[in-house]
Amino acid sequence: MPFPFEVGFDAIRSNPDAHIDAVFASLDSDFLVMPRGAGFIDFATFEGGYEALKRGTASFRAVTPERIEPIVFERPISLIVLRCILGLTPSEWAYEATRLTGIDVSQGAARSIDREIRLQPGVALSRNGGVTEARIDALIRTACHILRSGAPDTPPDTLHRFDKADTRAGLTSLQSLADLGVPYSMLLYERLLGRPFAGHRDSVSELVGNIVENAVEDILSRARVSFRRTGRADKIEGFDQTPDFIVPNEFNPQVVIEAKLTEDDGTARDKVTRVQHLGALSLEGQPAGQPRFEVVACIAGRGFGVRREDMKKLLLATRGKVFTLRNLKHLVGHTRVAEFRSRG
Repeated sequence: MPFPFEVGFDAIRSNPDAHIDAVFASLDSDFLVMPRGAGFIDFATFEGGYEALKRGTASFRAVTPERIEPIVFERPISLIVLRCILGLTPSEWAYEATRLTGIDVSQGAARSIDREIRLQPGVALSRNGGVTEARIDALIRTACHILRSGAPDTPPDTLHRFDKADTRAGLTSLQSLADLGVPYSMLLYERLLGRPFAGHRDSVSELVGNIVENAVEDILSRARVSFRRTGRADKIEGFDQTPDFIVPNEFNPQVVIEAKLTEDDGTARDKVTRVQHLGALSLEGQPAGQPRFEVVACIAGRGFGVRREDMKKLLLATRGKVFTLRNLKHLVGHTRVAEFRSRG
């Protein structure tokens, strides 16, 4: 079966199911593989920080700012270990620190400290009496208070974030797990509540989302096509929803390209709606069958392969110009992008 972009629009309208099958067959999904990204911490580095923290606090029997601060400044990764024991994001930890200590630890500052440590986990932090040192001190003091206090009582229909295996009963829980380890069933239960690798998936979500956009940009650049790759906050006159790519530019749009990846069928429906809107916009004020610009969809991820009706809408909105990562090499040759290709 040929791909939809290889046949005329009439053929798609007369037999959409066959062309839906062709797109579905070419969709790939790599949701099990994630980029590491800048700031990825491997287990050996993390464990080194954990062991330094454990030794410096006598196996968590002396959890005090005086014990922890020298460790953190000498081996910064231990601050991230401490955050993981709490089970908080940098922003959440910052909020608690500001509330508890009265020192202004902004969410942006906490995220910046966390990221700098991730990028250089083995580089000692400077103790110069500055604002960053004061904020780290506030974070550490807050952590010590939380770990000593444990989880407060809550109503039966609620669950407190510190009601977990290593913080439920304060330092007693932490010491027990550090000494004896955690039962596998408890690991699985907390994985159920938190999802494996959730934090890392969130941190590289933009890298994952850019896979299709980067592939499209590479194709256009190698063909020496004039194009504009838009940013998330860009506003383009004449477009209430800014497309991902415009060929040759926003002042003379002849081809607009939406590059989308999703592993979720609900999100896929939203992205199909975006493309439909661009398709409708291309026909406004135009003679029948003569769009003002060509609409192209470049897609990836299993989310697009769930609902046949959504794929039919996508094919009709783009007049068959739907590409996947597997056949993206045909993008230039089977769209109006070819008109803007530089040869020689």
